[in-house]
Amino acid sequence: MLLVAPLMLLAAAAPTPADAVGAGRKAYAQCVASQIQPSLEKKLTLGDFQSEMKKACAAKEASFRNAILAADKADGMSDKAAQSDADDQISEYVDKITAEYEDYNKPG
Repeated sequence: MLLVAPLMLLAAAAPTPADAVGAGRKAYAQCVASQIQPSLEKKLTLGDFQSEMKKACAAKEASFRNAILAADKADGMSDKAAQSDADDQISEYVDKITAEYEDYNKPG
């Protein structure tokens, strides 16, 4: 009985795939959002902004992608469906931040 309680506590404290997705999502979202102001100051074109954002956030994107894939596979998704889900979720952030960058660059 004394051995079971510590093991149960360790199991409860272990991060779940959903926790990894949430943490990865937060880190990636912060990274891409943080690219707007420096890029505006450098007056980067939209294409250059996207390229710089991709480079600057590549590690966080990979971590987020891997967390999504692990969670989806744990939920029984096929590899193809999990890849598609990861692509879609990452694209949503890229599209949102790209649209914000475009809005900030509009004259007026």
